[in-house]
Amino acid sequence: MMMNQMLRYGSLAFGVAALAATVALRAQDAPGGGPTAVEVSGEGKEVYEQICQACHMADAKGGGGAGAVIPALAGNPRLADKDYPTVILLKGRGGMPWFSDILTPEQMAAVLTYVRGHFNDYQDPVTVADIERVTTASPPVPDCNCTQ
Repeated sequence: MMMNQMLRYGSLAFGVAALAATVALRAQDAPGGGPTAVEVSGEGKEVYEQICQACHMADAKGGGGAGAVIPALAGNPRLADKDYPTVILLKGRGGMPWFSDILTPEQMAAVLTYVRGHFNDYQDPVTVADIERVTTASPPVPDCNCTQ
């Protein structure tokens, strides 16, 4: 079991490093004026595929094994309130680590918008202003029934 955890964390660390390198290279070549909605959507999908789907699965239906339950993001009514997943990304919860020191606010907004719109029908985007508002407010982590 310890070896599985080491492999899982090693894979996660490799994915994070690869994503950071990709984002850094893109930032050097990006024109000014900020990202368009299409770029944000693409970045959200990329962050999901490189980081989130390792645990939440490609279909975002979560899973379990070795005593761990990974909540489904697809069809998850808790994501209707965009502050809920924002707090989870910023502070972590249970077995999920926080990502405030790994992802930029722009990447967090992009991946949350992608998950809420692609795997659910919540079309209002999460913005960098939302991330900053929640970061500043530091609300407590909402109760989570992580078996969903």
